Amino acid sequence: MGIVKVLEVISSSENSIEDAIQNAVNEVSKTVHNIDSVYIKDIKAHVKDGKVTSYGCVCKVSFRVDQSKDV
Repeated sequence: MGIVKVLEVISSSENSIEDAIQNAVNEVSKTVHNIDSVYIKDIKAHVKDGKVTSYGCVCKVSFRVDQSKDV
């Protein structure tokens, strides 16, 4: 049986929600391998003078833990 861990991260983008999600995956990928999925827990948009200026999301990034074969 494999073990899956979940990291909760906050990400943002000035372009789109999709870009904010990709930014989260890009950052987590720098130190974590075997990412399987991303669950979007929350989405928000910042507004200034009646226009959306940036998008943000809270992401739960799931990844498989490498297990030693010596166990």
